Amino acid sequence: MGHGSVESGQAGQAPTLGVDAVATELVGLLHANAPGTEFAARLAALEALPDAMHQKTGLIELVRMAMALRNRLDLHEQRERGMLAVTESAQDLASRLHLSELLKAVAARARDLLRAHLCWLSVYDAESGEFKALVADGAITQRTGRMTARRELGVAGVVMSTRLPFSTPDYLNDDRFIHDAELDDIFRGEGVGAVVGAPLIWDDEVIGLLFVADRYHRTHTALNVSILCTLATHAAVAINNAKAFADAQAALEKARQARAELEEHARDVQDAVEAHERLTSLLARGASLGELCRDVAQLLQGSVLVLDEAQHVIVRATAPGYQGRAADAYDPYGPYGAAIAQALRDSRRAGRSAIAYESDGELCRAIAVIGGDGIVGAMLLFRREDMRDISIRTFERSSSVIGIVLLSQDRLEATKSRDVSQLLQSLISPRQGEPALTRDRAERFGLDLARPLSLLLVQSLVEPDGRDAIFLARRARQGLDMPGVVMDDVDGVLVLVCGAEDVAPVRRAFADFARRELGDAYLGVLSRPVASAADMPAVHAALRRALAVAGRLGMRGRVLAQHELALYSALFESQDRAGLRAFLDAAIGPVIDHDRKRGTELAATLLAFFDHHQNATATASALDLHVNTVRQRLASVEALMADWRDPARALEIHVALRLWRVGMADDRTLSPAP
Repeated sequence: MGHGSVESGQAGQAPTLGVDAVATELVGLLHANAPGTEFAARLAALEALPDAMHQKTGLIELVRMAMALRNRLDLHEQRERGMLAVTESAQDLASRLHLSELLKAVAARARDLLRAHLCWLSVYDAESGEFKALVADGAITQRTGRMTARRELGVAGVVMSTRLPFSTPDYLNDDRFIHDAELDDIFRGEGVGAVVGAPLIWDDEVIGLLFVADRYHRTHTALNVSILCTLATHAAVAINNAKAFADAQAALEKARQARAELEEHARDVQDAVEAHERLTSLLARGASLGELCRDVAQLLQGSVLVLDEAQHVIVRATAPGYQGRAADAYDPYGPYGAAIAQALRDSRRAGRSAIAYESDGELCRAIAVIGGDGIVGAMLLFRREDMRDISIRTFERSSSVIGIVLLSQDRLEATKSRDVSQLLQSLISPRQGEPALTRDRAERFGLDLARPLSLLLVQSLVEPDGRDAIFLARRARQGLDMPGVVMDDVDGVLVLVCGAEDVAPVRRAFADFARRELGDAYLGVLSRPVASAADMPAVHAALRRALAVAGRLGMRGRVLAQHELALYSALFESQDRAGLRAFLDAAIGPVIDHDRKRGTELAATLLAFFDHHQNATATASALDLHVNTVRQRLASVEALMADWRDPARALEIHVALRLWRVGMADDRTLSPAP
């Protein structure tokens, strides 16, 4: 033994023993933190001495005491290392505030501290009454990270009920608890042998469980269990802190969002106030409807249409930079006409705007424009996306401003219409007004009664009872800006008066307007030049008769000259459509029927023959035919109507052919019934 504590003598002599020397050496070993093998070697050397050796027993006991002291120092050192590791774990966990990262850190730290193969952490779900694994470290199957444990089964049930840690060296064969078949199957797949679990307790409630497991039979020391419990306590505190931090962050985020929404709302309110002030200012300085419409389009960043009560566009405007085609494609009779009409009905009932339809990524929002006691029009707004409520309110308030302008225009229009109506009544009434007063009224509208005049009567065929005439007159005044032309509804018919020298462009302009507004659902009659205003009542009466006859002839989509209908107005004024058909059938029925069935042109040839003084050569030249062809056709006519050359019969046939020709100008031919 070193340091002379157990000295060997000569051969055959007993060694010399020194208690003080042995004690000094043992203290030195303890001070040097010598390994346990050094103490074991000294103990073995002393036990090998003869039993009779003096002080052997005392020396052996002295070495054993040193070894016990060495073991206690090792245990204290192990505990110190464990506590240091736990302290480091607590610091590490305390620095983590993200819950998912925290749970992963807890599992990894527990597995590392206990040198285990597997670790998982379960959190109790009060609604289902189960512990659900949220994280697993060291697992080899996916089922482990998703397993659940009922509170009355397995190790989880024991820990939950006792609120104390529980350890088993052989989980699958341990009968101290009720097994869960599904968990047992998962543990077999993982090869789990030993399991130890500790509760996570917060506010005297078990909020979760921390488990470590090994794939062999293992009995954990009390120190290991203590470390696991301490780590579980730290984990419970850290998890609660993380949740509290998450709640605080959520509250802060909610407060930030609320503040942002409040600031955005304040900006919206300010924008709405400014928008209202702008519209009010424009209205106060007498801005036009177009200016207001452009301002609204720019405010709302879209396209705006202002419609009249028949849903025809009055004004349109688009914000600079806005790309959209729905407003340009608007058609009151198109595929979305019904949707817009329904949205306007909903708007009228609710007093708010409504979305009418969506087309190619554009929304159409509609609102009825109210003026006085009724609807004076509508507004449509087209945008790529819908607006916030405050912007919708701005759109709805702008409709009130538009309504004021439309109502003002209607009142001006009504005043002007009243003046025009009085002028027309004084011109066409059999009891004409005082000439000087009538002349003064006409001059205010640019109409010179000292020069020849022309009179045009137009009837809308959309509503034959005349209810559409007022609307047509208003639309015509808006769409036909022609000085020196006065027009208004008179007894359900639109009446226009202009200078005779201006009648050609007026006729063309009105025909274009009527086609745009009514298609072919109209019919008009234009007078000859009227030399004196005193002749206007008689001309008006004649045109009314001619208009009625033209209607019975089935004509539409045309403006006829008075002379085209003069004869027929006189002859057939009292005839209805059935009477006209009967007359044609009796006069030229066989010829018309022959042309219809065989595709011939006997009626046209016979009319040309009468128009050219019954001269076959002149007729052939007019029709660009050979004279023999004309004679052959006339022979065919004679075969059908033998008496057509009789002078009295010829006049009747000629009139019938003229009437037939007038009806032929329209697609809906007035011809004898088959």
